[in-house]
Amino acid sequence: MRLERNFDILDHNIESHNLDKALSVKRHGQWESFTTKQYKEYADYFSYGLLELGFKKGDKILSISNNRPEWNFADMGMGQIGVVHVPVYPNLGNSETQFVMEHSDAKVVLVSSAEFYLKFKPVADQVKNVEKVYTYDNLDGAPHWSEIVELGKQNKEKYEKELPKIKDSISKDDLLSIIYTSGTTGRPKGVMLTHDNFMSNVLATEKLLPVLPKERWLSFLPMCHVFERMVNYLVQWLGLEVYYAESIDTIGDNIAEVHPHGFATVPRVLEKLYDKITLKGKELKGATRSIFDWALNVGLVYEDDPKKRSVVYNMKLGLARKLVFSKWQEALGGNMNVIISGGAALQPRLARIFSAAGLKVAQGYGLTETSPVISVNYGDYPNMQAGSVGPIVFNVEVKIDEDGEILMKGPNQMKGYYKDPERTKEVIDEEGWFHTGDIGKIENGALWITDRKKEIFKLSTGKYVAPQIVENIFKESPLIEQILVVGEGEKFAAAIISPNFHYLHGWCFKNNIKFRDNTDLIHNEKVRQRYQEEIDKINPGLGRHRQIKKFELTCREWTPETGELSPTLKLKRNYLKKLYKIKLDHIYGYTDSMGDLGLPEEAVPSK
Repeated sequence: MRLERNFDILDHNIESHNLDKALSVKRHGQWESFTTKQYKEYADYFSYGLLELGFKKGDKILSISNNRPEWNFADMGMGQIGVVHVPVYPNLGNSETQFVMEHSDAKVVLVSSAEFYLKFKPVADQVKNVEKVYTYDNLDGAPHWSEIVELGKQNKEKYEKELPKIKDSISKDDLLSIIYTSGTTGRPKGVMLTHDNFMSNVLATEKLLPVLPKERWLSFLPMCHVFERMVNYLVQWLGLEVYYAESIDTIGDNIAEVHPHGFATVPRVLEKLYDKITLKGKELKGATRSIFDWALNVGLVYEDDPKKRSVVYNMKLGLARKLVFSKWQEALGGNMNVIISGGAALQPRLARIFSAAGLKVAQGYGLTETSPVISVNYGDYPNMQAGSVGPIVFNVEVKIDEDGEILMKGPNQMKGYYKDPERTKEVIDEEGWFHTGDIGKIENGALWITDRKKEIFKLSTGKYVAPQIVENIFKESPLIEQILVVGEGEKFAAAIISPNFHYLHGWCFKNNIKFRDNTDLIHNEKVRQRYQEEIDKINPGLGRHRQIKKFELTCREWTPETGELSPTLKLKRNYLKKLYKIKLDHIYGYTDSMGDLGLPEEAVPSK
């Protein structure tokens, strides 16, 4: 069967897989599953219902939802009749959400829960083009999405013969979705993605995923993000059973219940997983602790190229896998064949140690504008190289511009920014190349990302610093949860550090350091000295101009909810620089004092 439109996946599954548990979700402590047949029926009824409500090709529906089967029923139901799906992050601010509702011309809004209904219904009421807000969960007084399904059932005979004709009229080049970039700076941009944008990416990666039909896939990243959205299509096309985790906080429990063969994640989740494993290892005693530490050291020097692994090393690796790393596989359900990482750079040491443990992490690279995959690590060397983002997928072209910027062409390239031809022209040149804004190189058959073009800054000494590279190196420290490296126009690079408070509290307990709260903690002289020691340990591995000369600690954890990170966990650099202006001014000597050290970072500027 051809794969050109998103609903081709559903038709293919009816013919080829017909699963008893196509989509599953845990609700009220129980897993609820839907068969492929039920999935198809709900999608068709949703299409019929929309047609009866007067929806036509090109109309927009906005959704704000967690991952659940209903998201798919609605997404496929929209796609079948050419209605454009506009999925939005729940943690966007009200003003951004209102902008997206207005700018996208959404006629209807779908929200998953009572919480989201109460939060976003007043926002929708201020938007003229939004006619109604429906919920997936039941809420007294709120229109329920099943009303559209029931309307579809009542009008099945009216549209049953018409729907196949409408589906046939949907071209692969028709608009499937508008995804608004989170925008680390400025107003969100509506990325227009066609059916073919997504489906060409599915076809480009289908043979790279080491899974089989009827195996299990766990989903927990938001499906409003292009990465999880494409993977969701991919694993359904391959005939896998998809299980939607209750939340990102229940991943561990859900893995133990589902025993999945794979999942997609962002590097921060893997970093936390690794930190959790190493913290447990530090609690071991005697010979068991020694064996654990020895295995970690074996894993950290793992080489993807088997020619670089000696006979002696392979013997050590085999023993480490038997004694220690086998427990990692058990902790991830015992069936894990692949972990896909995307959304940000994965630390090479994590790629190495997970590979050493027999857990392949397929790091991909791409953007919302590329639907998203441009390249991906997979399998064995040379297709899997720690530190790279893997070979470029077969149906995409990449070239490196004179200034080092990565340019791409391919069927996964966006149609443009919605209602914004000027910004579209800024990123797609006259020859059709999309300018990614990332700096990189092609080496040994793989693509390597070195930094974001717009984030590289220049010191007053004339030296350039790529902050992401420096930040990733410092984040390897268990003491550092997040770090912002700065220095544009200054004599040296400096940093604002958000500590790993879980680790830091444990260190303080062991060293009998008393503190009232995190504000008190970060000003403790012994704590500051510990961070200085950590920086002094890491600095020598960096070029002199990239070394952190001064730093300040923050008492806050950085999250998307509090505004320091984007929904995809990227640093909001401009916002952070404003938030910590007093600390940065103090670092660079523009002020003699930070006054009451507990106050400046609590005086959060409006976003």
